[in-house]
Amino acid sequence: MMTRPLLEDSATVDAVALGRRVRHLRKQAGLTLDQLADRTGVSGSHLSLVENARREPRLSLVQRIAEVLGVPVEDLLTGRAPTRRAELEIEVERFARSEHYASLGLPPLRIGPRTPTEVLEVIAGLEAELRRRLEEQAATPEEARRANAQLRARMRAVDNHYPDLEAEAQRLLDAIGHTGGPLGLHAVSSLAEHLGFTLSFVANLPHSTRSVTDLKHGRIHVSGGRASDHDRRTVVLQALAAAVLGHGEPRDYEDFLSQRVAVNYLAGALLMPQRPASALLRAAQKRRDLSVDDLKDAFGVSYEAAAHRFTNLATVDLGIRCHFQKVHETGVIHKAYENDGLVFPADHTGAIEGQAACRRWGARQAFGRSDRFRAHTQYTDAPNGTYWCTSMVEHGPDGLFALSVGTAFEHARHFRGADTRHRITSTCPDPRCCRLPDPALEAEWGGHVWPAARMHAHLLAAMPTQAFPGVDEVEVFEFLESQRDRTPGAPGADAPDGAGGVTP
Repeated sequence: MMTRPLLEDSATVDAVALGRRVRHLRKQAGLTLDQLADRTGVSGSHLSLVENARREPRLSLVQRIAEVLGVPVEDLLTGRAPTRRAELEIEVERFARSEHYASLGLPPLRIGPRTPTEVLEVIAGLEAELRRRLEEQAATPEEARRANAQLRARMRAVDNHYPDLEAEAQRLLDAIGHTGGPLGLHAVSSLAEHLGFTLSFVANLPHSTRSVTDLKHGRIHVSGGRASDHDRRTVVLQALAAAVLGHGEPRDYEDFLSQRVAVNYLAGALLMPQRPASALLRAAQKRRDLSVDDLKDAFGVSYEAAAHRFTNLATVDLGIRCHFQKVHETGVIHKAYENDGLVFPADHTGAIEGQAACRRWGARQAFGRSDRFRAHTQYTDAPNGTYWCTSMVEHGPDGLFALSVGTAFEHARHFRGADTRHRITSTCPDPRCCRLPDPALEAEWGGHVWPAARMHAHLLAAMPTQAFPGVDEVEVFEFLESQRDRTPGAPGADAPDGAGGVTP
């Protein structure tokens, strides 16, 4: 029950706190409820409602109560809880009357004189922790950026290479007898069958998902439409990787990000196994002809997937430290990794994603080229050294992106395109490098322009707080229910051990 607004001549007070103070002082004065009611000119039932915060009194009644109890009015209106017990009662009562408690669907919480103080301590403690977690979720954008920065630091510490995932990928490939060449959809289907799953291609996959894994019946639902932003093989392999690695609902955003890194890595290792991929790269290194394009073509994957895989193998197998970045045509960094010392722009949490890449870097310069069939290569003289990079522009679901892979000058000689004469100096993070307008243009236009910004609502919104951030679980569960009887021969009782949930 929510308290009503105070009447015009009422004190703007916390009704719960006021009621507890009146009750405590009444008992301290040795008065019964009816005795105090008689002396203040109200009924006992009316005063009971006041003490239990079921009615908010007029200021005139508060003044009469204060006079009878011999205390200043201010003590009733703004004084602290008289005892720890009263303080706990106030905290729990506020919680029980809140909209948040009502949203939990729990039975009414009734607190009385006989409620043990220990019970009140537990309830108040649980409420405080619940409030803390909700406040933490409300600040999730910063927490997510911080978690992402910490994850990147861990990736850098191991040179973005995970031997256990490499070994798992090889074990799975051996199990289906895959000996080399691109991993086709037929081989992916065989791997799914080996792991106890069937594939279901549907036209109505929930819009917030790439795939939906029905662990109860051992099915992986994937979009069956012709147009797709993602390679179906990769989507299925990521779903299988989650099952192989035993991923459940993420504990928090950091766990969610860690799971994504692991499934993406395992999927990449299945599509581009370490032994043949490294052999190809080492041979190219000897010829001084390293290229992400060759990795892409040899295994039939996207340029972005090949670029990511290159960062997994370059340091461990080639002795080359490198960097990768995915930059939107607006200049915003979407993904980034480095272990070669390149300094990316970062916010106070250490997060790189969302920051603006230097206009002079290859990833930004690539958008100015009219030839999009060949990679843009350049040397960049940065404050901490010279770097070489190769950048390819590709279409994505949200526009154009530049995918850039690079290394320090000393390793550039191993790459195709190292003979480029394109060289630019970047002094970022000095704002005079590319973040401040030309002084002449500033003099001409400063103070004479008002641009209408393209405002995106997501800039003000908290990060999604579902178990799987950004996934509409209502839509997912309704989708699964609609698919219950549509897939013939789907295993039911023979679902994999430990199954019993949904993985989007």
